[in-house]
Amino acid sequence: MHTHPYQIATDFLSAQDVDWAQLIKIVGPCVFEPKAEREPYEALVRAIAYQQLHGKAGDAILKRFKALFADTFPTPQQILATEFEALRACGFSARKIETIQAIAQGTISGLIPQRLEADEMSDEALITQLITLKGIGRWTVEMMLMFTLQRMDILPVDDFAVVEGYKRLKKLAAAPKRKDMQLLGEAWSPYRTIASWYLWRVPK
Repeated sequence: MHTHPYQIATDFLSAQDVDWAQLIKIVGPCVFEPKAEREPYEALVRAIAYQQLHGKAGDAILKRFKALFADTFPTPQQILATEFEALRACGFSARKIETIQAIAQGTISGLIPQRLEADEMSDEALITQLITLKGIGRWTVEMMLMFTLQRMDILPVDDFAVVEGYKRLKKLAAAPKRKDMQLLGEAWSPYRTIASWYLWRVPK
C-alpha cells in the first residue's frame, strides 16, 4: 500500500543506486506541492519574480506586487495599465518588467494558452511556443510545467541548484555539463520532476 502520492516515484528513484536511496531516506517522503489552480499566465509571472533570486526575496517582491492590486493577482490588462515605476518599486528589475509586460501582452493576444488548452499541449510544444516571448527562457516554462501543469517528467537542466545538487549527490569534482545532465536524467524518466525536487534538497 502506498503511503503518500509520490511513493511509486520515490521507490523508482531509490532503486537507481545507493546514493539515491540514501538521499530519499534523509529527505523523507516527497511533498511536492504544485499549484494546479493557477493559469499559465500567472505561473509565468510568478516564475519571473523568482528568477535568479532566493525564495524569500521572490516572496517579498510578489507580496508588494499583489499589494498594488488589493492583494489579488492582477489581470494582464491591469499589469499593462500599471506605471513602470510602480512595478520597479516592487523590486522587479527593468528587464523583468519588460518580460512581465510581454507575458501580459502574450496572454491577451492568445500566444500564452489558457489552462485547458495548455493541458492538451505537449511539454515541448509549450516550451517552443512560449520561449518566443521576450525574456522567457526554457527554465521559466519548465517551472510552469512542473508547478502548475503538474507534468511529472521535467528535468530543468539549466537550474543551477538541480545541477549542483547532483554534483553533491555523487560527490563530483565539477558539476555535469548541460548535455551530460540531460543524458543522466534519462534514467529518472518518467519521474524527472520528482528527481528534481530531491536534487533541490541534497544536503550541503
